[in-house]
Amino acid sequence: MQRMRELVDLLNKASESYYAKDEEIMSNYEYDALYDELVKLEEETGIVLANSPTQNVGYEAVDFLPKETHERPMLSLSKTKSVDELKEWTGDKESLLSWKLDGLTVVLTYENGELAKAVTRGNGEVGEVITANARTFTNLPLKISFKGKLILRGEAVISYPDFEKINSEIESDEDKYKNPRNLCSGSVRQLNSEITAKRRVKAIIFSLVSCEGKDFALRSEEFDFLSSLGFEVVEHYSVTADTIEDRVKFFAGKIETYEIPSDGLVMAFNDIAYGKSLGMTAKFPRDSIAFKWQDETAVTVLREIEWSPSRTGLINPVAIFDTVELEGTSVSRASVHNLSVLRELKLGIGDEIKVYKANMIIPQISENITKSGNVEIPATCPCCGHKTEERAVKEAYSLYCTNPECPAKNIKKFALFVSRDAFNVDGLSEATLEKFIDKGYIKEYADLFKLERFKADIVSMDGFGEKSYDNLISGIERSKEISAAKLIYSLGIDNVGLSTAKLITRFYKDDIDAIIKADKETLASIDGIGEVIADSFIGYFNNEEHLRVLKDLLSFVIIAKYTGGEDNSPLSGKTVVVTGSLNMFTNRNELKDAIEAKGGKVAGSVSSNTFVLVNNDILSTSSKNKTAKELGIPIMTEADFVNTYL
Repeated sequence: MQRMRELVDLLNKASESYYAKDEEIMSNYEYDALYDELVKLEEETGIVLANSPTQNVGYEAVDFLPKETHERPMLSLSKTKSVDELKEWTGDKESLLSWKLDGLTVVLTYENGELAKAVTRGNGEVGEVITANARTFTNLPLKISFKGKLILRGEAVISYPDFEKINSEIESDEDKYKNPRNLCSGSVRQLNSEITAKRRVKAIIFSLVSCEGKDFALRSEEFDFLSSLGFEVVEHYSVTADTIEDRVKFFAGKIETYEIPSDGLVMAFNDIAYGKSLGMTAKFPRDSIAFKWQDETAVTVLREIEWSPSRTGLINPVAIFDTVELEGTSVSRASVHNLSVLRELKLGIGDEIKVYKANMIIPQISENITKSGNVEIPATCPCCGHKTEERAVKEAYSLYCTNPECPAKNIKKFALFVSRDAFNVDGLSEATLEKFIDKGYIKEYADLFKLERFKADIVSMDGFGEKSYDNLISGIERSKEISAAKLIYSLGIDNVGLSTAKLITRFYKDDIDAIIKADKETLASIDGIGEVIADSFIGYFNNEEHLRVLKDLLSFVIIAKYTGGEDNSPLSGKTVVVTGSLNMFTNRNELKDAIEAKGGKVAGSVSSNTFVLVNNDILSTSSKNKTAKELGIPIMTEADFVNTYL
């Protein structure tokens, strides 16, 4: 199996280099020899891995994921944070201790030696069928030597390195994925299996549900059997009450460098019959238990309560305290959640408090030792200065800003303003924008270009420094030159997306004065606009405050020179679809801009109106390629398209 995995990785890298990068990392002779070796090993073992180059899996797209009821309900596990409780639980029995993986649980069914079905955990009783997606999991065997019916459970996961690689390819901070678990869940439950394949999802098996014709006495035997079939099983060790503590310490040390997300450990009796004889409670099986890491705590001093307005008007209290080390990181702030929690803890400036990281991740206050209760609730919003009020939601009191025009409530409009399709400012995530708005640095669009006034404050902010500040200012400086279309889009006018903004600005040849003074009849006559968009557009510029804000903004920016739509271009008025990875352009938006500069339009799907499909993988069996072939639409590589039309 180890050699097969090595061959699969090596051959796939060779193919990618040859076909996608036009580079050779091995000769055809070497490739063929390794390929033949892999074929022979697959024949000998009866195992074929999902990403084996000997297979042409193909990708499927569906309109929805059908639901299916599990043969056996999937129960949660009872939990403990105490090693002593683990010792007491196992008693004089042998148990297996393994990782509790943090991904998406899937149930896999094999029949006649082939993967027949894959279903997500769902609510434990009913899950979603994701068979086509499971066939793209990088380490999952599509074929195995065992021909009986086999049902097993595993965790679909994305490793930290793969997660970071995927995020590194996303330009906008706000579009980046929050954690590997969320990315994995969305990847596994895709309607298009081609997307799942690109995310490099793995399946790590943690339980055998049933195995036709076989009866195992020990869980360790089940794991050995599954390993022999080519499955990657969860890392596990035999433990007794005497050895549990050392093994838990081993896992605790390893988690710092472990590449697969984990939120604890699972312990189960190795003797399967004994475990089954214990039955289950209404909620949990009695043959296994989950161990959650004991939260590390530290005592510190509360220095400040920072009141942080949000886009909903809610003003959140945040505790600022002397920096402490928790779980290997420096922590100096924690959310207090609401007024009810703040009052229950009786927080006061200078109080000695105890803090911890919930699940080793989220800083929280667990206890207030001093309990002075001297924190004052602000009567005005720290962002806009308007009156605040307390409101009870589900018996918990929170503080709200009463000003409907509070800048904090408009965080989304600022996020749009700096987004990739607008001013495209690097280093300005939504979280950073929120901080700047909270501090009063940004009240309107033009304020973005005046941030140098607050350099000393920004450099000292949590998460910032001289380098981060310099990078931000450089990004803002680069953003000053902008196309008229992106400028109009950045204003957030109702019903006016980037493509609509391009139609309007192109019609007026990027003349901002003419665009502002556009009349409804003329706008509505532009192909693709209509009365609804025209009304939104004119209504926006009939607002004197909007005009003032735009005038201030225009004093800082430079409108890129109008290049025209090149009416005599062969792309003029034509629709182009772009799919797959690109070699000559940094990203798809760059190619899109080049096409639109020639008067063309870019669409997301192939139809009878499509002029040409651009795809570097002409032989791909993707749905776009299939549709293009069925409709007789030409498919061109990026290089051919550029040489012909750009």
